[in-house]
Amino acid sequence: MEKKRNWAGNYQYSTNNWHEPESVEEVQQLVSSLKKLRVVGSRHSFNSIADSTENMVSLKKLNKVLSIDHEKQTVTVEAGIKYGDLCPVLQQNSFALHNLASLPHISVAGAIATATHGSGNGNQNLAGAIRAMEVVIADGSFVTFSKEKSEEELHGAVVGLGGLGVVTKLTLDVHPSHQMRQNVYENLPLAQLEHNFETVFSRAYSVSLFTDWQDETFNQVWLKSKVTDDQAFSLGEDFYGAKAAKENLHPVPGVGCENCTAQLGVPGDWLDRMPHFRMDFTPSKGQELQSEYIMAREYAYDALCAISEIREHIAPHLFISEVRTIAQDELWLSPSYKQDSVAIHFTWQDKWEDVQKVLPLIEAQLEPFQAKPHWGKLFTTSPAKIQSLYEKMPAFRQLLLKFDPNGKFRNTFLNQYIFFNEVE
Repeated sequence: MEKKRNWAGNYQYSTNNWHEPESVEEVQQLVSSLKKLRVVGSRHSFNSIADSTENMVSLKKLNKVLSIDHEKQTVTVEAGIKYGDLCPVLQQNSFALHNLASLPHISVAGAIATATHGSGNGNQNLAGAIRAMEVVIADGSFVTFSKEKSEEELHGAVVGLGGLGVVTKLTLDVHPSHQMRQNVYENLPLAQLEHNFETVFSRAYSVSLFTDWQDETFNQVWLKSKVTDDQAFSLGEDFYGAKAAKENLHPVPGVGCENCTAQLGVPGDWLDRMPHFRMDFTPSKGQELQSEYIMAREYAYDALCAISEIREHIAPHLFISEVRTIAQDELWLSPSYKQDSVAIHFTWQDKWEDVQKVLPLIEAQLEPFQAKPHWGKLFTTSPAKIQSLYEKMPAFRQLLLKFDPNGKFRNTFLNQYIFFNEVE
């Protein structure tokens, strides 16, 4: 039997022992009976973070909305639900999430475990919405982490990298539903960001810059703005030297826009504007690789200039690069822990031999800015360096040891980047 692969197809999981529990009781039985296991969400990670040499547990059948509390403005869901399935239910109940990633087709539990994010000045990564989390730990029993019980312990557990146990239930903060519009501009000079970075990224609820690094220009600027009755909306034809697009565009030059969310300022519900890609579009298995580096927002312009210096090494292997901002949070293993951040993302052609030669060049250029790689994407940063970048790493290790003392949920990735000298 051929082993399963991740969504993009670049990573092959190490075992054929896959389990798909249909109830929380089945999860408990699996955890109690198996010596080693790892949990996988929608398989959107590009590296070995979710792999196991012994047992894989998929939560795709635990995908229900359990309850919506209109008074507390929260939603409680099973951990395997995807954002694309959750958002329409919230909209029907006049609620919205604070943020969404580019793709709505990822699982909620997987996204928060790896600190996956969208964009925005006041918008934290997706894990910032978590109020409570129910986890089946190594002995098969339940533990609930919550703001009410211990906010500090919840901060440690949310971006858990799958190391605490099997997350079965999540409670997220929501807020009132709203409409948004999306405007796209073309050809923003990098030089404009030297003095205007803050104003550019403050002009909308969510801002993304896209570049193929062919030159010192951002091909596109995507601005996602809330539609409000009392606010006249006028971005104009010119945006810091970029010109308003006259037709809907795909972030990757030359690719058709039919799978993208509507642009040209046409108002629509938040769930149909906040992601870049439509909810009803299922991405093909992908022929792409992804890397991303997150650093303090104050370094944004200098970091982009540093990348631009090596663009001739990047451009030949790249589909597109995206720049976004993320608000600071209190989550121990979030790359935005206690710092407003900027994220530089790379979507590569599916040629790992070439990409793995470029990543060390990028990481060297970003070294002065203490850039952290996204947990679920491709990087070559050393374990020692990664450990040094996280102030709460020792506390996180102790949290894992408290709930999983024998390493039932540990794998090669966690041993390498969290526990360092231990082997599986």
